[in-house]
Amino acid sequence: MRILSYLGAIGTSLYAFVVLPVVQATTIPRAAAYHPVRGEFASKIVQDGKLSYVRNSGVCETTPGVGQLSGYIDVGTNMSMWFWFFEARHDPENAPFTLWINGGPGTTSMEGVFQENGPCHVNPDGETTTLNPYSWNNISNIIYIDQPIGTGFSYGTIDVNSTFAAAPVVWTAFQVLFESKEFAKFQSREFVFATESYGGHYGPEFVTYFDEQNAMIRSGQLKGEYINVSALMINNGWYDPLIQNEAYVQFATFAPGYGQLQSDEVLAQLNQSFYGSGGCQEQERACYAAGESPESNGICARADAFCIENVFTPAVGDRDSLDLRQNGSSLNPFPPEFFIDFLQNATIMERIGAKTPFMDVSIAVELQFNSTGDDARSLLPQLAALANSKLKILVWAGDADINCNWLGVHHSMLAMDWYGNETLHRTPFKNMTIHGKSVAAIQNVDNFSFARVYEAGHQVPAFQPEASLEIFSQIVRKEQLHSIP
Repeated sequence: MRILSYLGAIGTSLYAFVVLPVVQATTIPRAAAYHPVRGEFASKIVQDGKLSYVRNSGVCETTPGVGQLSGYIDVGTNMSMWFWFFEARHDPENAPFTLWINGGPGTTSMEGVFQENGPCHVNPDGETTTLNPYSWNNISNIIYIDQPIGTGFSYGTIDVNSTFAAAPVVWTAFQVLFESKEFAKFQSREFVFATESYGGHYGPEFVTYFDEQNAMIRSGQLKGEYINVSALMINNGWYDPLIQNEAYVQFATFAPGYGQLQSDEVLAQLNQSFYGSGGCQEQERACYAAGESPESNGICARADAFCIENVFTPAVGDRDSLDLRQNGSSLNPFPPEFFIDFLQNATIMERIGAKTPFMDVSIAVELQFNSTGDDARSLLPQLAALANSKLKILVWAGDADINCNWLGVHHSMLAMDWYGNETLHRTPFKNMTIHGKSVAAIQNVDNFSFARVYEAGHQVPAFQPEASLEIFSQIVRKEQLHSIP
């Protein structure tokens, strides 16, 4: 998810057609008998780089014959990044390779594993799991990474304070991975970069940085492993704060399909807070104008804090910011958070190779990003450049999310400066159906697709698992989004 707080001001992620379900959901006791194997690999190209892992822990992915690895990628001294890798359930030797990163900043990607598109869900007892028949590892090998350091199970020096500082560390992690015999075979596969929420920042910048490093490797300026991303998927992303903060006002006024979310009095306050003198719009524009100047950190941090407190918070009210259909104070939110107790269990930690207590959200990481006002900066230029390169891109959003609501996401795409801008404006929404059921409103322009997913909150794969797997499969096949009869 995208974490919205600032220094205590808290506001409140290959088959022709998918045949479902292939895997039957089964409950597997946590204490089932497995024979894990532990291993290590020392990097020759990354100083103090190392891969340490547990193979086939028997936790979560219990499909017979499907392998998994979990453990740490050391990317430097006192910098250990947690990963969990699952083989594809079908044809792993030829299936593509997918990276999933949750947002925050500071939110664990174990949310992706257990709440969204991973191989299993944790049961209410907090001790057993049930296989997910709509897991994305049905059709792809997939790795989940907790980044930056300090997030989830990752541990060590917490010093990454921006999206731009985070990218080189993740690139270094893949240098170790692709150098190792465990992961070298995936380097030549189709590589899908999938992310959500703050991934609207992470995705564009990380792929841009990977491409820049590839160019340096090709020119001989750098020795390293290529990371060739073939597709970028961003679910309910945070791209352009100026546009998306304005969308809080618009969404609260009328959320398509749901109506007016706040009272007329609150809406009047929202309009004043955003458009008025000294308001959110004016402060965000000052942040953009400051660029990368020494003063920009403070200007952007203040803008972000103001907009969260005076625009986001009243726009949400007493609703759940990640799903407007739920109450924000609900003791039983969906998707459930049973995975937190599960991963804090000492027996589970030992089996998967975790070495530090689990936290689903890292406040320390969040505060680092707050210090530079990273949340208030736009990553649309980087995404536009990737769209101009004709990289396969999916921008999608659940229509019940307030946090990174689909109006703000779509308006960001309409504002994006790329060769398909005018065509996107002229392209009407089409209804996407799966087996006769409407699941999304879609637009396609060459390799770029946008989808508003119906009846889904912030974590789309949790709310619409079958539709999400079908959409994922179409992107993997590099198809434009389309209905399935």
